[in-house]
Amino acid sequence: MIKQCSRVIRSEIRAGRFCGPTSGLAAGYVQANIAMVPAQHAEEFAEFCARNNRACALLYRADPGQYLLPALGEGIDIRTDVPRYLIHRAGDEAQEVTDICDVWRDDLVTFALGCSFSFEEALIGAGLEVRNIVEGRNVPMYKTQRACEPAGRFHGNLVVSMRPFLGEALEIACDISGCYPLVHGAPVYAGDPNVLGITDITTPEYGEAVATYPDEILAFWACGVTAIEALRNANLDFCITHAPGHMLITDRSNSELESVTDIRALDWR
Repeated sequence: MIKQCSRVIRSEIRAGRFCGPTSGLAAGYVQANIAMVPAQHAEEFAEFCARNNRACALLYRADPGQYLLPALGEGIDIRTDVPRYLIHRAGDEAQEVTDICDVWRDDLVTFALGCSFSFEEALIGAGLEVRNIVEGRNVPMYKTQRACEPAGRFHGNLVVSMRPFLGEALEIACDISGCYPLVHGAPVYAGDPNVLGITDITTPEYGEAVATYPDEILAFWACGVTAIEALRNANLDFCITHAPGHMLITDRSNSELESVTDIRALDWR
């Protein structure tokens, strides 16, 4: 039933009837950050992801020009099945679109990277409140002062997503998310956001702010938007990513990722 839901959601996205954030949708199934990089830069980008796999864990890598991704889901067309895309060109502001068929190139290599939306269902199943879902908001994401390990032209600082919890609930959230290392695992930090260089929790660089209360602890997870920052910093002539919070919904089960640290163990082909 959930798998059918994921396909229905993708059909709505493809038809242009849904273009919003995907947190809370198709519970139980893997969601992925997406980057489409010209083949000449693909190895270098893959190396950046490998060196910073807490934020950019690789779930799947397509062949150059491959836009149908049956390994991730029935009928997935990466040109149409993401709610919102960002088209990046050197020196220009990113262009947001809902379909990339007209700009697709045969040299583009698609990378699917882990996303924390994948473990939110497990948090809810444990009785925890996931604030961004309860409030119907895109999860708040912040740039930090923590530098990533560079790889050639790809460099930048870690981006994190934030979810607030009470103390006991935070321990549960850490334990649960820690079981999914390929979708960011446990938080990289919890506590005063100033430690990460975040000076105003009410103004995230990406997504939307959520309510926080004095007795709550702010938990920060590594975020796949780190890859978008690295791509922008690389100043490529052309590349495409998802828009933050607008993920590819796959037919792969979150349970497949539990305790897996290397995607090669899953044989997603």
